[in-house]
Amino acid sequence: MDATGVQLAPATKAAASDVLVKLSEEKDLLRLSTAGSVDDGKSTLIGRLLYDSNGVYEDQLASVRHSPINRSSGAFDLALLTDGLRAEREQGITIDVAYRYFATPKRKFIIADTPGHEQYTRNMATGSSTANLAIILVDARNGVLQQSRRHAFIASMLGIQHLVVAVNKMDLVGYAEEVFEQIRSEFADYASRLQALDLHFIPISALKGDNVVQKSENMPWFDGSSLLHYLESVHIASDRNLTEFRFPVQYVIRPDLDFRGYAGQMASGVVKPGDPVMVLPSRRTSRVKSIVTYDGDLPQAFPPMSVTLCLEDELDISRGDMLVPPSHPPHVTRRIDARLVWMHEQPLEIGRNYLLKHTSQTVRAMVDTLRYRININSLEKETGAGLGLNDIGAVVIETQKPVFCDPYRRNRATGSFILVDPMSNATVAAGMITGRDPGAPGTAPSVGVKSSAGQRVTPADQQSSAGHRAITIWLDTSSEVAYRLERILFDAHCRVHALSASETGPHLAKDSRTLNDAGVITLIHGSLDAQLREHTCQLVGAHSFLRIEESAAVDRIYQLLQDEGIISRFSQGD
Repeated sequence: MDATGVQLAPATKAAASDVLVKLSEEKDLLRLSTAGSVDDGKSTLIGRLLYDSNGVYEDQLASVRHSPINRSSGAFDLALLTDGLRAEREQGITIDVAYRYFATPKRKFIIADTPGHEQYTRNMATGSSTANLAIILVDARNGVLQQSRRHAFIASMLGIQHLVVAVNKMDLVGYAEEVFEQIRSEFADYASRLQALDLHFIPISALKGDNVVQKSENMPWFDGSSLLHYLESVHIASDRNLTEFRFPVQYVIRPDLDFRGYAGQMASGVVKPGDPVMVLPSRRTSRVKSIVTYDGDLPQAFPPMSVTLCLEDELDISRGDMLVPPSHPPHVTRRIDARLVWMHEQPLEIGRNYLLKHTSQTVRAMVDTLRYRININSLEKETGAGLGLNDIGAVVIETQKPVFCDPYRRNRATGSFILVDPMSNATVAAGMITGRDPGAPGTAPSVGVKSSAGQRVTPADQQSSAGHRAITIWLDTSSEVAYRLERILFDAHCRVHALSASETGPHLAKDSRTLNDAGVITLIHGSLDAQLREHTCQLVGAHSFLRIEESAAVDRIYQLLQDEGIISRFSQGD
């Protein structure tokens, strides 16, 4: 019998079932994580989402109802739907990452319930590493705590595009609008320094169900949607990088003499038959002949599809190689600047050999430089000789063979890696490539290591100290844009100075070079003199010169500087 009460024949039932399965397969998938301080109600919120959206099986409900905790309290504890470890249930906290799957008619979801304790930072980083969206819970009674800021920082560092701040336990503050607005104002001010692309606030009560699945009648002053409605409607398709084709080769398929294909998962971009491709590291070129799958050839492929690519030419390609467009290849380098989340009890050892796993290749690598460690609470940079369990730091890594990478902010797949201990095979760190120029070996001493007495400070030393590239930016814009950009960069703890081309005159190129040597980002405005511009470019070097040709908005220019790896997305002097 269908939804209208009409009795269906067996064949019709089978057809209807096939339709439902197909519709389910076509729904897109949203990966999300939760974070927040202890007792903010993360597990209860997920339990409420699962329970009210009918995403819990009967045997799960029966298990929770008959748990010792529910039998002793006489209540139904929704948090037990996610807190699966015995230690979690006994302490009432989340220790490990709990993954839960559920679906609605509009979308499928995978939720990672991550720990709130500082000592489980590595667990939060693991659970959030693949998320499209993060829900950060704030207790309405306590306001924005240090832990809330810390989790927002980690979420932004991991490149999560969408942040939802769920102000929980509104029932305990009388559903007061002024409490919500105070928290929204304070959190938005902090998040503005993290460059969060999409920030959304929702007042909720996970325990009572207000604004979780259904709109709450207790908060008529809130004109937004419920949390579930927002999760069903948030746009995530454009989060993937569909402009830069990256295809790490995982396996060469050669069943007979007439077929040679290269299997792998699309990391980014779109590829079609006839598209030109270049093989890294050989840099040999060819064209895509066909895109092969078990169900037949495809007209195009895009992430996260797993396909087999056949080329028009027979080239020497093996596992670990990468197919890319000849016009937009990734960086090919043996030295990378990265952020590490240390995940092992054994601390980082500078100069020790590790295995670096990046896309489909594994290479030997060592951490050459520890630039600084990030205080997980204050977000300040700290000097130190190493990284311990749950520490986050900025490092320079040198690999035995070249890796083909992009900045993590632009491409998660080719901008991330893990470090593995070759002796124990344990994963010791997760890394995110910044795109920042790491400098030549030996030019960036480790944090806390003093240079030899009397040794000159080099431009590379200045840039390492500044935490960003020194570059001259020629702005074909008004002075107002230049000065606003100067202020934004200064507030982000960058070394920056704006120069007026019309006022500086013939000394412009020399002044720009001097400022760049001192580690300063130089902003030039006020002249359209092509000859002066070319002279400045030649003197500072093409690699240290960037021209903004159009009247771009300040935020777009700032975004460009992040995408190019000139500054970090969470610039605190980086």
